[in-house]
Amino acid sequence: MKLRYFSHSAFQITSSSGKKILIDPFFDGNPTSPVNAKDVSADYIILTHGHGDHLGDAFDIAKRCNSLFICVNELANYCASKGFKAHNMHIGGGYNFDFGRVKFTIAHHGSMTNDNYYAGEPSGVILSIDGKNVYHTGDTGLFYDMKLIGEMIRLDYMLLPIGDNFTMGITDAVKAVELANPNVAIPMHYNTFSVIAADPNEFKMKVEALGKKCTVMQYGEEIEL
Repeated sequence: MKLRYFSHSAFQITSSSGKKILIDPFFDGNPTSPVNAKDVSADYIILTHGHGDHLGDAFDIAKRCNSLFICVNELANYCASKGFKAHNMHIGGGYNFDFGRVKFTIAHHGSMTNDNYYAGEPSGVILSIDGKNVYHTGDTGLFYDMKLIGEMIRLDYMLLPIGDNFTMGITDAVKAVELANPNVAIPMHYNTFSVIAADPNEFKMKVEALGKKCTVMQYGEEIEL
């Protein structure tokens, strides 16, 4: 299984079977993205919430690739209303797809589309693929139930925001890693705009001071999980 980071909160997972799962695909309006939306393909698109910097280029990609959307009920209904295939889920629920299992978690944030459609509760998502568990927290503040999430599911990788202002900053993100106890922490949602400027190497240093592992992925980088 491979994980590619495009910047902001956009990741792509490629399973051993070749299925491509795209999360929060924000490319063409993203000043830090190393690729354009036309360069990315997806069998599945997972959206953590409806904000424009997460819904991003999802519709253009889904139209070209015939992708299936996976998201909370209201956001899935919104995607379906635009003529796309969608699998409706909600927080606390899990479902087995042909690439692996998806489970949605809480996230403390908001969720409304650019055309003012209420997109349901914001979410994090845990993907269990090829024997690995990857927790993408979505946009969120710190919450103590991250400890419970890590106790119930062994987390191999935790993808979490560090940019502050709209989400956790570095201090809270380090605490989130301490609570969830993943094998590896990977920072996201920083430096896209000046208001969320943060130093990922500072985060890495503080996580490693806890005796935990942190990988700072470069924009466009792909790693083997």
